[in-house]
Amino acid sequence: MSSSFKEDYSDDFEVTPWKVEGSVDYARLIKKFGTQEITDELLEKMESFTGELHPLLRNKFFFSHRDLDWILNKYENNEKFYLYTGRGPSGMVHLGHLMPWFLTKHLQDKFDSNLLFQITDDEKFLFGNKTMDEIKKNVYENILDIIAIGFKKSRTKILVNTRHIKNLYSNSLEIAKRITFSTAKSIFGFTNSTNIGMIGFPPLQGVPCFLPSIIEGKPTPVLIPAAIDQDPYWRLTRDIAEKMGFYKPAQIHSKFLPSLQTTGKMSSSDPESALFTTDEPKIIEEKVSNAFTGGQPTTLLQKKLGGNPGICSVFSYLRYLFDAPMESNERELKCRSGNLLCGECKHDLSSHSTAFISMFQERREKAKDLVSDFMYSEDN
Repeated sequence: MSSSFKEDYSDDFEVTPWKVEGSVDYARLIKKFGTQEITDELLEKMESFTGELHPLLRNKFFFSHRDLDWILNKYENNEKFYLYTGRGPSGMVHLGHLMPWFLTKHLQDKFDSNLLFQITDDEKFLFGNKTMDEIKKNVYENILDIIAIGFKKSRTKILVNTRHIKNLYSNSLEIAKRITFSTAKSIFGFTNSTNIGMIGFPPLQGVPCFLPSIIEGKPTPVLIPAAIDQDPYWRLTRDIAEKMGFYKPAQIHSKFLPSLQTTGKMSSSDPESALFTTDEPKIIEEKVSNAFTGGQPTTLLQKKLGGNPGICSVFSYLRYLFDAPMESNERELKCRSGNLLCGECKHDLSSHSTAFISMFQERREKAKDLVSDFMYSEDN
């Protein structure tokens, strides 16, 4: 039986599909979730196929996997794989949401893979306090962000659960029939107070793991790039995949971008904790100027003692989104030695973020004319 994410974390952090709190210890999380670390050897194998490593792989923002080695072996033996990722439309999209999408686009480009992109609007209704009308508006806005990433139109199809339920329901039943409530409770921590919609939802998120095999008419490998908090959903499908005649879905897991205000992750429900793709330049500047850093209380102490980039949200954003590896390493050394002040890093982050989000907003605007081209249909 699959292990539960409700295991002991000594109360210092918590990671579930619906909540991430505290400063996450990713080494411990690998052990608790039963995943595998992405090794240098595995990265070398990836690079042998792609010709280059995406920065999010090189800097270990993607740190964990299930069967990534297996799916690369399949590709080496001329079995192409599908990509599958998703979005729960709880609100507007922030930069943290984009991180798995950046890698997904890279993999699509390098492996010429088809992509299924699932939008779980039903989950956000069942697991939150928003109305369906509010969620419907989020769905449209989120689709613009998805398209703005630059996925290939001919190889990308977006599924919205409530809109495409006829394409999902029969297969979700096949999944649901093979999962006991005991297993679901073990994995998700459901209790007597859990609404039955929540209990019945996980099979729907599992369908895109197997939909490529149905489309292709044969067992087809699937790779899921996503943040590690979503792992329990696909852990469930891996338990039953072979019983259904399918391959187990492979996964590659990312870390979380930290909140601008604390050591936790950014959140759509807390606008000040994140940089959103719809933020105006003035808002970006204000958020970054108030961001949590690893600096000392005064300039004098900073120059004397140095800062701590390991807990600094500004440094994390620069490292994972904007700095080249050598540039990031130099920034870290300067910070720790006291030769770099927080204001300088904040200026860099504000400048880079403003330029990127401005460009992204132009692409979002163009995406409004492309929405229908990206939507899933049985004819695709």
